[in-house]
Amino acid sequence: MSATSRGLASRLNFISSFISRASSIRASYQVRRFSAEPILVGDEFERDSRIIEARPGVMTPNSRRTGVIAVKCGMTAVWDKWGARVPISVLWVDDNIVSQVKTVEKEGFSALQIGCGQKKEKHLTKPEVGHFRAQGVPMKRKLREFPVTEDALLPVGTSLSVRHFVPGQFVDVTGITRGKGFQGGMKRHNFKGMPASHGASLSHRSIGSTGQRDAPGKVFKGKKMPGRMGGKQCTVKNVWVYKIDPARNLMWLKGQVPGAEGNFVFIKDAVYKKPDISLLPFPTYFAPEDAETEELEPIVADLGEMDPFMAAD
Repeated sequence: MSATSRGLASRLNFISSFISRASSIRASYQVRRFSAEPILVGDEFERDSRIIEARPGVMTPNSRRTGVIAVKCGMTAVWDKWGARVPISVLWVDDNIVSQVKTVEKEGFSALQIGCGQKKEKHLTKPEVGHFRAQGVPMKRKLREFPVTEDALLPVGTSLSVRHFVPGQFVDVTGITRGKGFQGGMKRHNFKGMPASHGASLSHRSIGSTGQRDAPGKVFKGKKMPGRMGGKQCTVKNVWVYKIDPARNLMWLKGQVPGAEGNFVFIKDAVYKKPDISLLPFPTYFAPEDAETEELEPIVADLGEMDPFMAAD
């Protein structure tokens, strides 16, 4: 046998052994295709035996519910029954549904992906359209993932309304602050500024010294200086829920929340001022089938029976 034939035979043997080894590895491992098809194990289908049901449960101190996505409508002010003026931020919970469920068995953690609003297919990218079609949910304008505990999982397609929260509880609101552009140290970091007189000229709003002399001979990292302000994610904690309107899916929160009018904000239960778990619907509020939301009245937080203006007397 010549050297050429021996080399050809050795190459053919290597290719055949590589193909057989690759086929055995493929049969022993799970193969996940980028489609709506179930997981393939060899040539057989394996469906997830776990079924998540949409039913009320019992909330424990360690339970963690999902949040919702809302649109900031603006700010106003109302007067409560005692005559006190309450600054209000109005938020609209626009058609929130569960668009994806992530479990420990599949992704390694528990979370719910929530979709908000509506959007046409022509305004979405092909990966986004494929994601919505694979989950079997309508096209959504905004998506957000909220970590939850195992007992707070909800099936895909479950609707979330403003009744997910209870008036009187505290929530944390996350959003993108208004962009202010390039600002100086007095506005950006609340610096005092330089003297208005006594020899100060052209430096009334300057930040002053930024360091020492030749030792260390540099400006330390993190020094507060003029720069771009706003346009960053911010979380306002412990915001009080004053009122909810189930008929229009509106929330009245006391105080300000980050973002401009029309921006999306993300609302979840407060971390520090935890609400009473006995009053919260868990894992969310399930409306009766025969309920008519148009006839529901707004629900206001309990303000007590003592006039705060007469408490001193």
